[in-house]
Amino acid sequence: MKFLAKLRRNEEGATAIEYGLIAALIAVAAIAAMQGMGSQLTSTFEKTSSAMANA
Repeated sequence: MKFLAKLRRNEEGATAIEYGLIAALIAVAAIAAMQGMGSQLTSTFEKTSSAMANA
């Protein structure tokens, strides 16, 4: 019983899980932002390429 009581009071595992969740959220946000920038860059390069071809 002492072992179970000690496990309930131990919060180190909960802190590690919280940090893991925060890191995952940051990774998802970074991937979403990079995908948005990627499509904008593709559009910019296509416009530049067509302008150079027409010049």
